[in-house]
Amino acid sequence: MSKKTTVKKPTVPAMFSKNPPSTTTTTTTTTTTNDKENMIEVNPKNDRLVPWVEKYRPKKVSDVAYQDEVVAVLTKCLAGSDFPNLLFYGPPGTGKTSTILAAAHELFGPQLFRDRVMELNSSDERGINVIREKVKKFAQFSVIATRSDGAYCPSFKLIILDECDSMTKAAQAALRRTMERESKTTRFCLICNYISRIIDPITSRCAKFRFKPLKDNIIVQRLQTICDTENVQHEPGAITELVKCTEGDMRKAVTFLQSVARFRTNTVITAIDVQEITGIIPENVIENLYQVCHSSSYEKLATTVKNVLLEGYAAHQLLLQLHDYILGQMALGNEQKGIIFEKAAIVDGCLLDGADEYLQLMDFLCTVMHQLCRS
Repeated sequence: MSKKTTVKKPTVPAMFSKNPPSTTTTTTTTTTTNDKENMIEVNPKNDRLVPWVEKYRPKKVSDVAYQDEVVAVLTKCLAGSDFPNLLFYGPPGTGKTSTILAAAHELFGPQLFRDRVMELNSSDERGINVIREKVKKFAQFSVIATRSDGAYCPSFKLIILDECDSMTKAAQAALRRTMERESKTTRFCLICNYISRIIDPITSRCAKFRFKPLKDNIIVQRLQTICDTENVQHEPGAITELVKCTEGDMRKAVTFLQSVARFRTNTVITAIDVQEITGIIPENVIENLYQVCHSSSYEKLATTVKNVLLEGYAAHQLLLQLHDYILGQMALGNEQKGIIFEKAAIVDGCLLDGADEYLQLMDFLCTVMHQLCRS
């Protein structure tokens, strides 16, 4: 009988072993846990650096304020109805971009959002080459109607073209053809301020929705919610002054609120603070200019206008507030107001073209002085 021989296996050092010691694994796990804890500690600090416009942007379609028609249509689309090409138009800061982004997040979920949605904003090129190359290439890819969480997901992609009224006519014509060819795999959402600058073949292929300027009570409610969340102390007149100077623009109101909060840290915000940040000219300055026009003294008017400009007030803002102030003066007749406002339109155009502020304001206020002397 043969004897069995036992062969001893060589000992493998720990550093070359396929299964490293448990101490190394424990150390790695501990390091990973500490890294996660550090990330949690850093997040609140980074959260303070986020603009409030992005931080408080509506996350769901139901959170969009004062746009009931659009919310009703998009809610049905999210429930499984047909999703048409959309055209959102209206004043800035009324929620056009926020609405479609919220709908896209709900429709595709966080996993598929980047693959299914392409957004082109005003910083991108809007010529015909972008439509032919970037948009057309993205629209030609087909997708599968599945989501990892099992929720409903349509079998199309979404292209968002923000400020599309700045596109050239040739680019819009190329976009029309792309919308026709890729209707099975792609939906378009066009966002603009002026629908008159969009060609008719595109508007006829979209469901059009006008976004209305937000009412004052809705903006006050949202600003108050932000103040409570961010622990911003303010006087009641400060919020009213913010709403007055933004004219229904929620984005501008939130941005100004954050600027004032950073300007007056740990202090109560007043209406004067809001005027300093927003560039609103005090009422006494406007009234003083109007009274100087009553004096019929050109030298006095020239000195007053020069002093106002030296204070750093913008001529365009001065012109807007003078327009509103003169509009409420009952002593002037309709014919006189018409002559004054016609001159205001000419002066406004000259200021936009880069004309001298002092000369343009003197031209406008001399017209006001002449009409006041007639009354």
